Amino acid sequence: MRGLATLTAALLAATAMPALAQDVAITNAKLVVGDGSQPVDGGTVVIRSGRVVAAGAGVAVPGGMATVDAGGRWVSPGIFAGFTRMGIIEVDGVSETNDSYADNSPFNAALDVASAVNPLSGPIQVNRAEGITRAVVAPAARGSIFAGQGAVIDLAAHMSPVTRAKAFQFMEWGETGAQRGGGSRPAAMALLRNALFEAQAYGRNPGAYLDRGKDALLTRADAEALGPVLRGAMPLLVHVERASDMLTIIALKREFAGIRPVLVGASEGWMVAREIAAAGIPVIASALVDLPASFDQLAATQSNVGRLAAAGVTVGIGQINDDESRQARLVKQYAGNLVALTRVPGASGLSWGQAFAAISSKPAEAIGMGEELGSLRPGRRGDVVIWDGDPLEVGTAATAVYIDGVEQPLENRQTRLRQRYLDPKEGGLPKAYQH
Repeated sequence: MRGLATLTAALLAATAMPALAQDVAITNAKLVVGDGSQPVDGGTVVIRSGRVVAAGAGVAVPGGMATVDAGGRWVSPGIFAGFTRMGIIEVDGVSETNDSYADNSPFNAALDVASAVNPLSGPIQVNRAEGITRAVVAPAARGSIFAGQGAVIDLAAHMSPVTRAKAFQFMEWGETGAQRGGGSRPAAMALLRNALFEAQAYGRNPGAYLDRGKDALLTRADAEALGPVLRGAMPLLVHVERASDMLTIIALKREFAGIRPVLVGASEGWMVAREIAAAGIPVIASALVDLPASFDQLAATQSNVGRLAAAGVTVGIGQINDDESRQARLVKQYAGNLVALTRVPGASGLSWGQAFAAISSKPAEAIGMGEELGSLRPGRRGDVVIWDGDPLEVGTAATAVYIDGVEQPLENRQTRLRQRYLDPKEGGLPKAYQH
Protein backbone atom coordinates (compact mmCIF):
# COMPACT_ATOMS: atom_id res chain seq x y z
CA MET A 1 0.00 0.00 0.00
CA ARG A 2 2.94 2.35 0.70
CA GLY A 3 4.07 2.09 -2.95
CA LEU A 4 0.55 2.78 -4.20
CA ALA A 5 0.21 5.79 -1.90
CA THR A 6 3.56 7.15 -3.11
CA LEU A 7 2.58 6.72 -6.77
CA THR A 8 -0.82 8.34 -6.20
CA ALA A 9 0.80 11.30 -4.43
CA ALA A 10 3.27 11.70 -7.29
CA LEU A 11 0.50 11.62 -9.88
CA LEU A 12 -1.57 14.15 -7.95
CA ALA A 13 1.43 16.45 -7.77
CA ALA A 14 2.04 16.02 -11.49
CA THR A 15 -1.57 16.83 -12.32
CA ALA A 16 -2.11 19.70 -9.90
CA MET A 17 -1.42 22.12 -12.75
CA PRO A 18 -2.05 21.42 -16.43
CA ALA A 19 1.15 20.77 -18.37
CA LEU A 20 2.02 23.16 -21.15
CA ALA A 21 2.37 21.72 -24.64
CA GLN A 22 5.98 21.47 -25.74
CA ASP A 23 7.46 22.68 -29.01
CA VAL A 24 9.71 19.80 -29.96
CA ALA A 25 11.19 18.12 -33.02
CA ILE A 26 12.00 14.40 -32.97
CA THR A 27 14.68 13.67 -35.55
CA ASN A 28 16.65 10.74 -36.96
CA ALA A 29 13.63 8.46 -36.67
CA LYS A 30 12.34 5.36 -38.40
CA LEU A 31 9.11 7.26 -38.87
CA VAL A 32 5.60 5.80 -38.97
CA VAL A 33 2.96 8.32 -40.09
CA GLY A 34 0.07 5.98 -39.27
CA ASP A 35 -1.88 6.52 -42.49
CA GLY A 36 -1.22 3.03 -43.87
CA SER A 37 2.12 3.85 -45.48
CA GLN A 38 5.31 1.99 -44.66
CA PRO A 39 7.90 3.42 -42.21
CA VAL A 40 10.59 5.73 -43.60
CA ASP A 41 14.17 6.08 -42.36
CA GLY A 42 15.67 9.43 -41.43
CA GLY A 43 12.31 10.94 -40.57
CA THR A 44 11.45 13.98 -38.46
CA VAL A 45 8.24 15.00 -36.73
CA VAL A 46 7.76 18.60 -35.59
CA ILE A 47 5.25 19.47 -32.85
CA ARG A 48 4.26 23.04 -32.07
CA SER A 49 1.68 24.06 -29.44
CA GLY A 50 0.60 20.45 -29.07
CA ARG A 51 -0.05 19.84 -32.78
CA VAL A 52 1.91 18.14 -35.53
CA VAL A 53 3.07 20.72 -38.07
CA ALA A 54 5.25 18.47 -40.24
CA ALA A 55 6.35 14.85 -40.43
CA GLY A 56 8.41 12.89 -42.95
CA ALA A 57 11.83 12.49 -44.45
CA GLY A 58 13.69 15.72 -45.21
CA VAL A 59 11.59 17.86 -42.84
CA ALA A 60 13.56 20.88 -41.61
CA VAL A 61 13.70 21.66 -37.89
CA PRO A 62 12.70 25.27 -37.11
CA GLY A 63 15.46 27.34 -35.59
CA GLY A 64 15.64 27.38 -31.80
CA MET A 65 13.27 24.42 -31.34
CA ALA A 66 14.12 21.75 -28.76
CA THR A 67 15.26 18.57 -30.53
CA VAL A 68 15.17 14.92 -29.52
CA ASP A 69 17.44 12.58 -31.49
CA ALA A 70 15.63 9.25 -31.84
CA GLY A 71 18.87 7.54 -32.80
CA GLY A 72 17.27 5.64 -35.65
CA ARG A 73 14.58 4.16 -33.43
CA TRP A 74 10.94 3.74 -34.43
CA VAL A 75 8.75 6.82 -33.90
CA SER A 76 5.00 6.62 -34.45
CA PRO A 77 1.67 8.20 -33.61
CA GLY A 78 0.31 7.13 -30.24
CA ILE A 79 -1.84 4.02 -30.29
CA PHE A 80 -5.59 4.74 -30.52
CA ALA A 81 -7.50 1.98 -28.71
CA GLY A 82 -10.66 1.48 -30.76
CA PHE A 83 -12.94 0.05 -28.06
CA THR A 84 -12.31 -0.01 -24.31
CA ARG A 85 -13.92 0.60 -20.96
CA MET A 86 -10.77 2.07 -19.42
CA GLY A 87 -11.28 4.50 -16.59
CA ILE A 88 -14.86 3.45 -15.82
CA ILE A 89 -14.14 -0.04 -14.42
CA GLU A 90 -11.46 -0.67 -11.83
CA VAL A 91 -12.29 -4.11 -10.36
CA ASP A 92 -14.77 -6.32 -12.20
CA GLY A 93 -16.04 -8.06 -9.07
CA VAL A 94 -16.62 -4.84 -7.12
CA SER A 95 -19.75 -3.12 -8.39
CA GLU A 96 -18.86 0.14 -6.65
CA THR A 97 -15.91 0.54 -9.04
CA ASN A 98 -17.93 -0.23 -12.18
CA ASP A 99 -19.60 2.75 -13.87
CA SER A 100 -20.06 1.09 -17.26
CA TYR A 101 -23.76 0.33 -16.74
CA ALA A 102 -26.72 1.30 -14.56
CA ASP A 103 -29.12 -1.54 -13.74
CA ASN A 104 -31.60 0.60 -11.83
CA SER A 105 -31.68 3.76 -13.90
CA PRO A 106 -34.77 4.78 -15.92
CA PHE A 107 -32.36 6.20 -18.53
CA ASN A 108 -30.35 4.44 -21.19
CA ALA A 109 -29.44 6.47 -24.31
CA ALA A 110 -29.06 9.59 -22.13
CA LEU A 111 -26.33 8.08 -19.93
CA ASP A 112 -22.97 9.79 -20.46
CA VAL A 113 -19.78 8.06 -19.31
CA ALA A 114 -17.59 11.17 -19.53
CA SER A 115 -18.24 12.22 -15.94
CA ALA A 116 -17.22 8.78 -14.64
CA VAL A 117 -13.76 8.51 -16.24
CA ASN A 118 -11.12 8.30 -13.53
CA PRO A 119 -7.76 9.59 -14.85
CA LEU A 120 -5.96 8.02 -11.86
CA SER A 121 -7.21 4.56 -12.77
CA GLY A 122 -4.44 1.96 -12.72
CA PRO A 123 -5.11 0.64 -16.25
CA ILE A 124 -4.75 4.14 -17.70
CA GLN A 125 -1.25 4.47 -16.23
CA VAL A 126 -0.20 1.00 -17.37
CA ASN A 127 -1.50 1.41 -20.92
CA ARG A 128 0.06 4.87 -21.26
CA ALA A 129 3.44 3.29 -20.53
CA GLU A 130 2.71 0.86 -23.39
CA GLY A 131 2.21 3.65 -25.94
CA ILE A 132 -1.58 3.96 -25.79
CA THR A 133 -2.38 7.67 -25.98
CA ARG A 134 -6.11 7.81 -26.83
CA ALA A 135 -9.02 5.45 -26.32
CA VAL A 136 -12.67 4.99 -27.11
CA VAL A 137 -14.52 4.43 -23.80
CA ALA A 138 -17.95 2.82 -24.17
CA PRO A 139 -20.75 2.13 -21.71
CA ALA A 140 -22.39 -1.29 -21.41
CA ALA A 141 -26.08 -1.99 -22.07
CA ARG A 142 -28.30 -3.46 -19.41
CA GLY A 143 -31.95 -2.35 -19.40
CA SER A 144 -32.21 -1.55 -23.11
CA ILE A 145 -30.43 -2.06 -26.40
CA PHE A 146 -29.05 1.47 -25.89
CA ALA A 147 -26.11 1.70 -23.49
CA GLY A 148 -25.57 5.45 -23.60
CA GLN A 149 -23.05 7.98 -24.83
CA GLY A 150 -19.38 7.10 -24.92
CA ALA A 151 -16.29 9.28 -24.86
CA VAL A 152 -12.86 9.56 -26.41
CA ILE A 153 -10.17 10.11 -23.78
CA ASP A 154 -6.45 10.76 -23.63
CA LEU A 155 -4.24 8.83 -21.23
CA ALA A 156 -2.12 11.79 -20.11
CA ALA A 157 -1.11 12.35 -16.49
CA HIS A 158 -3.61 15.10 -15.79
CA MET A 159 -7.11 15.42 -14.38
CA SER A 160 -8.96 16.33 -17.61
CA PRO A 161 -8.88 13.13 -19.67
CA VAL A 162 -11.92 13.63 -21.91
CA THR A 163 -10.99 14.62 -25.45
CA ARG A 164 -14.59 14.46 -26.63
CA ALA A 165 -17.64 13.78 -24.46
CA LYS A 166 -20.75 12.38 -26.11
CA ALA A 167 -18.57 11.16 -28.95
CA PHE A 168 -20.97 8.36 -29.92
CA GLN A 169 -24.01 6.37 -28.88
CA PHE A 170 -23.42 2.68 -28.15
CA MET A 171 -26.00 0.00 -28.90
CA GLU A 172 -26.17 -3.79 -28.55
CA TRP A 173 -27.56 -5.85 -31.43
CA GLY A 174 -27.60 -9.56 -32.27
CA GLU A 175 -27.89 -12.05 -29.41
CA THR A 176 -27.22 -9.53 -26.64
CA GLY A 177 -29.44 -6.92 -28.23
CA ALA A 178 -32.25 -9.46 -28.45
CA GLN A 179 -31.93 -10.15 -24.72
CA ARG A 180 -31.83 -6.46 -23.83
CA GLY A 181 -34.63 -5.57 -26.23
CA GLY A 182 -37.34 -7.94 -25.05
CA GLY A 183 -36.12 -11.47 -25.75
CA SER A 184 -35.87 -11.74 -29.54
CA ARG A 185 -34.52 -9.94 -32.58
CA PRO A 186 -38.04 -8.89 -33.70
CA ALA A 187 -38.65 -7.41 -30.24
CA ALA A 188 -35.34 -5.56 -30.37
CA MET A 189 -36.13 -4.22 -33.84
CA ALA A 190 -39.54 -2.99 -32.71
CA LEU A 191 -37.88 -1.26 -29.76
CA LEU A 192 -35.21 0.30 -31.97
CA ARG A 193 -37.57 1.61 -34.63
CA ASN A 194 -40.00 2.90 -32.00
CA ALA A 195 -37.16 4.69 -30.19
CA LEU A 196 -35.98 6.35 -33.40
CA PHE A 197 -39.53 7.40 -34.32
CA GLU A 198 -40.05 8.85 -30.83
CA ALA A 199 -36.73 10.68 -31.07
CA GLN A 200 -37.84 12.10 -34.42
CA ALA A 201 -41.09 13.27 -32.79
CA TYR A 202 -39.15 14.91 -29.98
CA GLY A 203 -36.93 16.66 -32.50
CA ARG A 204 -39.93 18.09 -34.36
CA ASN A 205 -41.61 19.46 -31.23
CA PRO A 206 -39.76 19.02 -27.92
CA GLY A 207 -42.40 20.90 -25.96
CA ALA A 208 -45.15 18.50 -26.98
CA TYR A 209 -43.22 15.33 -26.18
CA LEU A 210 -45.00 13.25 -23.55
CA ASP A 211 -42.57 11.88 -20.99
CA ARG A 212 -44.15 8.95 -19.18
CA GLY A 213 -41.43 8.72 -16.54
CA LYS A 214 -39.93 5.39 -15.53
CA ASP A 215 -42.53 3.42 -17.50
CA ALA A 216 -41.67 5.15 -20.79
CA LEU A 217 -40.11 3.27 -23.67
CA LEU A 218 -38.11 6.43 -24.24
CA THR A 219 -37.78 9.18 -21.65
CA ARG A 220 -37.46 12.81 -22.66
CA ALA A 221 -33.73 12.71 -21.87
CA ASP A 222 -33.26 9.56 -23.97
CA ALA A 223 -35.20 11.05 -26.88
CA GLU A 224 -33.03 14.15 -26.74
CA ALA A 225 -29.85 12.03 -26.63
CA LEU A 226 -30.86 10.16 -29.79
CA GLY A 227 -31.43 13.38 -31.73
CA PRO A 228 -27.75 13.79 -32.75
CA VAL A 229 -27.73 10.14 -33.90
CA LEU A 230 -30.68 10.75 -36.21
CA ARG A 231 -29.10 13.93 -37.57
CA GLY A 232 -25.78 12.22 -38.22
CA ALA A 233 -23.99 14.46 -35.74
CA MET A 234 -23.09 11.48 -33.53
CA PRO A 235 -21.96 8.02 -34.72
CA LEU A 236 -23.98 5.00 -33.60
CA LEU A 237 -21.60 2.24 -32.53
CA VAL A 238 -23.41 -1.08 -32.86
CA HIS A 239 -22.09 -4.30 -31.36
CA VAL A 240 -22.98 -6.93 -33.93
CA GLU A 241 -21.31 -10.24 -34.79
CA ARG A 242 -23.62 -12.13 -37.19
CA ALA A 243 -23.52 -11.40 -40.91
CA SER A 244 -27.33 -11.29 -41.31
CA ASP A 245 -27.57 -8.82 -38.42
CA MET A 246 -25.10 -6.54 -40.20
CA LEU A 247 -27.38 -6.55 -43.24
CA THR A 248 -30.20 -5.46 -40.91
CA ILE A 249 -28.12 -2.47 -39.77
CA ILE A 250 -27.34 -1.62 -43.41
CA ALA A 251 -31.10 -1.68 -44.17
CA LEU A 252 -31.74 0.52 -41.11
CA LYS A 253 -29.27 3.05 -42.48
CA ARG A 254 -31.32 3.21 -45.67
CA GLU A 255 -34.54 3.78 -43.70
CA PHE A 256 -33.06 6.41 -41.38
CA ALA A 257 -30.74 8.11 -43.83
CA GLY A 258 -29.06 10.40 -41.30
CA ILE A 259 -27.60 7.75 -39.01
CA ARG A 260 -23.89 6.87 -39.16
CA PRO A 261 -23.49 3.28 -37.95
CA VAL A 262 -20.11 1.86 -36.94
CA LEU A 263 -20.02 -1.93 -36.56
CA VAL A 264 -18.20 -3.20 -33.47
CA GLY A 265 -16.92 -6.76 -33.15
CA ALA A 266 -18.17 -7.93 -36.57
CA SER A 267 -16.80 -11.48 -36.41
CA GLU A 268 -18.71 -12.52 -39.55
CA GLY A 269 -18.15 -9.22 -41.34
CA TRP A 270 -16.07 -10.85 -44.08
CA MET A 271 -19.20 -12.63 -45.34
CA VAL A 272 -20.90 -9.31 -46.17
CA ALA A 273 -17.78 -7.18 -46.67
CA ARG A 274 -18.86 -5.88 -50.07
CA GLU A 275 -22.22 -4.75 -48.69
CA ILE A 276 -20.54 -3.03 -45.71
CA ALA A 277 -18.11 -1.25 -48.04
CA ALA A 278 -20.89 -0.18 -50.43
CA ALA A 279 -22.86 1.26 -47.51
CA GLY A 280 -19.79 3.24 -46.37
CA ILE A 281 -19.99 1.81 -42.85
CA PRO A 282 -16.73 1.63 -40.83
CA VAL A 283 -15.87 -1.33 -38.60
CA ILE A 284 -14.05 -1.56 -35.27
CA ALA A 285 -13.34 -5.28 -35.36
CA SER A 286 -12.14 -7.85 -32.88
CA ALA A 287 -8.86 -8.81 -34.51
CA LEU A 288 -8.33 -12.50 -33.88
CA VAL A 289 -11.70 -14.06 -33.06
CA ASP A 290 -11.70 -17.45 -34.78
CA LEU A 291 -13.91 -19.70 -32.65
CA PRO A 292 -17.71 -20.16 -32.63
CA ALA A 293 -18.01 -18.72 -29.13
CA SER A 294 -21.69 -17.96 -29.80
CA PHE A 295 -24.28 -18.69 -32.46
CA ASP A 296 -23.53 -15.22 -33.81
CA GLN A 297 -19.89 -16.19 -34.47
CA LEU A 298 -20.15 -19.52 -36.26
CA ALA A 299 -18.20 -18.20 -39.25
CA ALA A 300 -15.51 -16.36 -37.23
CA THR A 301 -12.03 -16.38 -38.77
CA GLN A 302 -8.74 -14.62 -38.15
CA SER A 303 -8.86 -13.56 -41.80
CA ASN A 304 -11.88 -11.35 -41.08
CA VAL A 305 -10.01 -8.04 -40.77
CA GLY A 306 -7.84 -8.71 -43.82
CA ARG A 307 -10.84 -9.58 -45.94
CA LEU A 308 -12.76 -6.51 -44.77
CA ALA A 309 -9.81 -4.27 -45.64
CA ALA A 310 -9.40 -5.95 -49.04
CA ALA A 311 -13.06 -5.19 -49.77
CA GLY A 312 -12.48 -1.48 -49.10
CA VAL A 313 -13.96 -1.27 -45.60
CA THR A 314 -12.46 1.26 -43.16
CA VAL A 315 -11.50 -1.14 -40.38
CA GLY A 316 -9.77 -0.56 -37.06
CA ILE A 317 -9.17 -2.85 -34.10
CA GLY A 318 -11.08 -2.83 -30.81
CA GLN A 319 -11.52 -5.20 -27.89
CA ILE A 320 -15.16 -5.66 -27.03
CA ASN A 321 -15.60 -8.48 -24.50
CA ASP A 322 -11.81 -8.93 -24.43
CA ASP A 323 -10.62 -7.51 -21.08
CA GLU A 324 -11.36 -4.11 -22.55
CA SER A 325 -11.21 -2.29 -19.20
CA ARG A 326 -7.51 -3.11 -18.68
CA GLN A 327 -5.66 -4.57 -21.65
CA ALA A 328 -5.88 -2.00 -24.45
CA ARG A 329 -2.16 -2.56 -24.94
CA LEU A 330 -2.90 -5.94 -26.55
CA VAL A 331 -3.97 -4.23 -29.77
CA LYS A 332 -0.29 -3.89 -30.70
CA GLN A 333 0.14 -7.65 -30.51
CA TYR A 334 -3.10 -8.23 -32.42
CA ALA A 335 -1.95 -5.92 -35.19
CA GLY A 336 1.35 -7.79 -35.38
CA ASN A 337 -0.54 -11.07 -35.64
CA LEU A 338 -2.47 -9.68 -38.62
CA VAL A 339 0.84 -8.94 -40.33
CA ALA A 340 1.99 -12.50 -39.62
CA LEU A 341 -1.20 -13.84 -41.24
CA THR A 342 0.01 -12.57 -44.62
CA ARG A 343 2.62 -15.35 -44.45
CA VAL A 344 0.08 -18.11 -43.81
CA PRO A 345 -1.10 -19.86 -46.99
CA GLY A 346 -4.78 -19.23 -47.62
CA ALA A 347 -5.10 -16.60 -44.86
CA SER A 348 -5.79 -12.88 -45.23
CA GLY A 349 -3.95 -10.36 -43.11
CA LEU A 350 -2.67 -6.80 -43.35
CA SER A 351 0.56 -5.20 -44.49
CA TRP A 352 2.65 -3.62 -41.75
CA GLY A 353 1.42 -0.14 -42.65
CA GLN A 354 -2.21 -1.25 -42.77
CA ALA A 355 -1.88 -3.04 -39.44
CA PHE A 356 -0.45 0.01 -37.69
CA ALA A 357 -3.18 2.20 -39.19
CA ALA A 358 -5.72 -0.25 -37.74
CA ILE A 359 -4.57 0.77 -34.25
CA SER A 360 -4.03 4.47 -34.96
CA SER A 361 -5.73 6.37 -37.78
CA LYS A 362 -8.50 3.90 -38.70
CA PRO A 363 -10.29 3.84 -35.31
CA ALA A 364 -10.11 7.64 -35.28
CA GLU A 365 -11.63 7.79 -38.77
CA ALA A 366 -14.34 5.31 -37.79
CA ILE A 367 -15.71 7.59 -35.08
CA GLY A 368 -15.31 10.76 -37.12
CA MET A 369 -12.12 12.11 -35.52
CA GLY A 370 -9.60 11.26 -38.22
CA GLU A 371 -8.89 14.93 -38.92
CA GLU A 372 -7.74 15.39 -35.32
CA LEU A 373 -6.28 12.11 -34.08
CA GLY A 374 -4.54 8.92 -35.07
CA SER A 375 -1.71 9.96 -37.40
CA LEU A 376 1.23 12.32 -37.75
CA ARG A 377 -0.32 14.31 -40.56
CA PRO A 378 -0.15 18.10 -40.07
CA GLY A 379 -2.85 19.46 -37.77
CA ARG A 380 -3.28 16.29 -35.75
CA ARG A 381 -2.76 16.19 -32.01
CA GLY A 382 0.85 15.75 -31.01
CA ASP A 383 0.54 12.18 -29.73
CA VAL A 384 3.92 10.56 -30.47
CA VAL A 385 5.73 7.49 -29.17
CA ILE A 386 9.41 6.58 -29.41
CA TRP A 387 9.98 2.80 -29.33
CA ASP A 388 13.05 0.65 -28.76
CA GLY A 389 12.05 -1.62 -31.66
CA ASP A 390 9.21 -2.48 -34.04
CA PRO A 391 6.04 -1.47 -32.12
CA LEU A 392 4.16 -4.50 -33.46
CA GLU A 393 6.69 -6.92 -31.95
CA VAL A 394 5.77 -8.34 -28.54
CA GLY A 395 9.09 -7.50 -26.87
CA THR A 396 9.16 -3.83 -27.90
CA ALA A 397 8.74 -1.11 -25.26
CA ALA A 398 7.93 2.58 -25.42
CA THR A 399 10.87 4.73 -24.32
CA ALA A 400 9.05 8.09 -24.52
CA VAL A 401 5.36 9.01 -24.87
CA TYR A 402 4.05 12.45 -25.82
CA ILE A 403 0.37 13.39 -25.56
CA ASP A 404 -0.64 16.76 -26.99
CA GLY A 405 3.07 17.50 -27.22
CA VAL A 406 3.69 16.88 -23.52
CA GLU A 407 6.12 14.13 -22.51
CA GLN A 408 4.41 11.72 -20.12
CA PRO A 409 5.63 9.75 -17.09
CA LEU A 410 5.97 6.03 -17.79
CA GLU A 411 6.05 4.93 -14.16
CA ASN A 412 3.09 3.07 -12.74
CA ARG A 413 2.36 0.66 -9.92
CA GLN A 414 3.57 -2.32 -11.95
CA THR A 415 6.95 -0.76 -12.70
CA ARG A 416 7.37 0.22 -9.05
CA LEU A 417 6.56 -3.29 -7.87
CA ARG A 418 8.98 -4.75 -10.41
CA GLN A 419 11.76 -2.50 -9.16
CA ARG A 420 10.95 -3.21 -5.54
CA TYR A 421 11.44 -6.93 -5.94
CA LEU A 422 14.33 -6.71 -8.40
CA ASP A 423 16.34 -4.75 -5.85
CA PRO A 424 14.96 -5.50 -2.38
CA LYS A 425 16.30 -3.48 0.53
CA GLU A 426 16.69 -4.75 4.07
CA GLY A 427 13.61 -3.76 6.05
CA GLY A 428 11.83 -2.60 2.94
CA LEU A 429 9.71 -5.74 2.48
CA PRO A 430 6.68 -6.98 4.42
CA LYS A 431 7.55 -9.28 7.31
CA ALA A 432 6.41 -12.40 5.47
CA TYR A 433 9.12 -11.83 2.83
CA GLN A 434 12.07 -11.52 5.22
CA HIS A 435 12.82 -15.25 5.35
